[in-house]
Amino acid sequence: MPTRVRLLSSLATFSLTLLLAACASGGGTLPTPEPVAPKPIPAPVKPIRVGIALGGGAAKGFAHIGVIKMIEANGIRIDVVSGTSAGSVVGALYASGMDAFQMQKTAFGLDETQIRDVSLFSGGVVKGQKLQDYVNQLVGGRPIERMKKPFAAVSTQLETGERTVFVRGNTGQAVRASSSIPGVFEPVVIGQKHYVDGGVVSPVPVDAARQLGADFVIAVDISTKASGKNPGSLLGTVNQSITIMGQKLGQQELARANVIIRPGVSDIGPADFEQRNNAILEGERAALAVMPQIRAQLARLRAEREAAARPPVPVTAPVEACKEGRLGRLFGDKCDDGKGAKQ
Repeated sequence: MPTRVRLLSSLATFSLTLLLAACASGGGTLPTPEPVAPKPIPAPVKPIRVGIALGGGAAKGFAHIGVIKMIEANGIRIDVVSGTSAGSVVGALYASGMDAFQMQKTAFGLDETQIRDVSLFSGGVVKGQKLQDYVNQLVGGRPIERMKKPFAAVSTQLETGERTVFVRGNTGQAVRASSSIPGVFEPVVIGQKHYVDGGVVSPVPVDAARQLGADFVIAVDISTKASGKNPGSLLGTVNQSITIMGQKLGQQELARANVIIRPGVSDIGPADFEQRNNAILEGERAALAVMPQIRAQLARLRAEREAAARPPVPVTAPVEACKEGRLGRLFGDKCDDGKGAKQ
């Protein structure tokens, strides 16, 4: 027999001997592998939709630009935008695709004559058509439903006092309706109804941002607060009474926001457009002050969603779950295989 054949025959005999010895020592059968439960696939975590609700305040509305600038600079994406009055103007520009720096450049180049058309004998001082045309020019003539971000402009229906949220149609007209301060602007006629400033019913439109699908709402409050003094005149008393009414109404809606930003613009008058740079700076300061709060709340909400999406631990695999750190607290410092043995 050739040497090569004899060598192969000897190896085969040796392997067979080892196999028989193993079977004899194990009772003649090979061990049955234990089934391993498949690891559950975690559900996808739904992203957090951040909304910003921009309140009314006439010339104080430039502060919204500073707020948005700081939010963008800190890497927080705003998904939906709602605005009342001056907030609807800034909100429309932002939703159209402008970033904060583009809006700031536009604000610095604004001439009041571009948005003011006096009309003394038709129920108001300012007609509002120029404001409508100006906004439509800046957004490229896009209707609300074609904005790059979902957008809502809040107004008040004059006949019923109902809050009206515009999410479709002529953007400039919706902004004009939202900004038509009673006694200063003519009411805007849309269909068979008349509309005035949204601040009458929703000074900071938190609920509108929720309606657009926001999970987390940043509210920007630039509204006038009661002066703390007796106005001393009939007109002053009327104005302060209206301010107090709006303040109380706004508090209810602001309570439904996650974070409130209040720029320090109380010294800026409603028609003081020369203070636009100061208003923007105050918006930046106020946003930076609450940025840690925004980050912390977003992180907490994200963690809650991840925990809710995590699949339940299979009861058939406690050891594997423990080793992965998911059941450590249930069994103490060591893992229990369910039979008393510690792993």
